[in-house]
Amino acid sequence: MRASSSRALKKPSVIPGFGLTLGFSLAYLSLIVLIPLAALVLKTTSLGWPEFWRLATDPRTVAALKVSFGLSLAAAAINAVFGAIIAWVLVRYSFPGRKLLDSFIDLPFALPTAVAGIALTAIYAPNGWVGQFAAPFGIRIAYTPLGILIALIFIGLPFVVRTVQPVLEDLDREIEEAAATLGASRAQTVRRVVLPLVLPALLTGVALALARAVGEYGSVIFIAGNIPFVSEIAPLLIIMRLQEFNYPAATAIASIMLIISFALLLIINLLQAWSRRRLGNG
Repeated sequence: MRASSSRALKKPSVIPGFGLTLGFSLAYLSLIVLIPLAALVLKTTSLGWPEFWRLATDPRTVAALKVSFGLSLAAAAINAVFGAIIAWVLVRYSFPGRKLLDSFIDLPFALPTAVAGIALTAIYAPNGWVGQFAAPFGIRIAYTPLGILIALIFIGLPFVVRTVQPVLEDLDREIEEAAATLGASRAQTVRRVVLPLVLPALLTGVALALARAVGEYGSVIFIAGNIPFVSEIAPLLIIMRLQEFNYPAATAIASIMLIISFALLLIINLLQAWSRRRLGNG
């Protein structure tokens, strides 16, 4: 009687082995992510607020942070527009070489970052394939912030395309046809029908591209020129401080990057949640 009553009180889990998998997930997440971040925070708190503020407001540190986050945001915004357009073309149109173009999208994933940086530098240097045509007009691409922007666009584009593409493939074309039947133009259909459905995935791709761009190192240092106050990125400055055995400065820069990155990703996630609620209410 007691055994039957205990079995009645105990509800079976929907997912078999939930407790074991949840425990493994939390342990793995703690070892890989939470514990290293906690160690960084503890190291930062040991500096004291005056010392941390002095290191954080160093003019060279501020300039490097502006370059990293400013160009990362710009690259993510550009990829949001052109990544969505490329995904739309790959899904909606059939043309010769479409499969080849689709495979090229994943090239930044497979290409080592150092190789990407060397290739971009060779192309956009003043004597490169593209740079030689821009040089007569006084436009320098390599060894300037513009070169960093191009490198960040290159490594971030696949994140946007690959997150938007499956949503467009699953999007029923009858919705677009219904909007056209009701008198909506093509621009109105894209703006009021397609874009709201794609927006959550697009924001996810932007968040991934932004996170990759902020921490990118290998493909940037070759084309950046690494000029202080001009084209020096924050990850390079952290490595330089570590090589100088200036661990407090490296910790302070890393903590600032962590705080700003977390704030940006939180804002994007809130926008994503808002767009999903709005879509659900609609």
